Amino acid sequence: MTSTPSVRVRNGPVPPRRTEPGPLGRPLLLVNLKTYPNALGPGAERIARTLEELGRGAGVPVAIAPATPDISRIAQATGIAVLAQHVDAVAPGQQTGFVPPEAVAAAGGRGSLVNHSEHPLSPAETREVASRLDRLGLVAVVCARDLPACRRLARTRPPYLAIEPPDLIGGGRSVSTARPEIVSGAVRAVSVLAPTTSVLCGAGVHTRRDVAKALELGAQGILVASAVTRAPSPRDAISELLSGF
Repeated sequence: MTSTPSVRVRNGPVPPRRTEPGPLGRPLLLVNLKTYPNALGPGAERIARTLEELGRGAGVPVAIAPATPDISRIAQATGIAVLAQHVDAVAPGQQTGFVPPEAVAAAGGRGSLVNHSEHPLSPAETREVASRLDRLGLVAVVCARDLPACRRLARTRPPYLAIEPPDLIGGGRSVSTARPEIVSGAVRAVSVLAPTTSVLCGAGVHTRRDVAKALELGAQGILVASAVTRAPSPRDAISELLSGF
């Protein structure tokens, strides 16, 4: 196998967004519920139902990543794609406390976040998990903390790659407006290394302006968490985000 040449992303125009459907749709709004108290159990289901309703009304593909115990509940209660927040690079069997990809599939999940900055994996584990998800027909949303990680992880050619600088996660500044060069750089790198991979923009995205700017920079979707889960009204927060698509 020949090695992939390094990619220079500083110069040149941002490629236009691809519009062909991805496995979860494009452009995608993916909401990570994390484990906020109001987004567990019944709260998770309420947010998922709201996301489904508003996404359908806006004509925007949506997906949700609840805490692991809520995957089956939401998969049964809604028709939207439900992803795990993390899976482990283990096979089913004597694996107490681990989450093999097969467990997500059995619960009705469609895939998983991989290598989120709050639950990082080694490069080898990231490749193995993404490969195992693919073999099971599940969707990997691989997370990258910066451009070097983005270039490295793009070589696994996941369906989705989310660029999320950790210092902006949960804050009030969106990466698309505070550091637009990171988003455009990720789009350029991925367009060369993995043309079928969709780039998602995460970290600090809260407003329709943040969303619109990310899409303008070439992203094909948004990954958010606290913008919805910590909002006084998750419904209003979701509506605000969807209005930027």
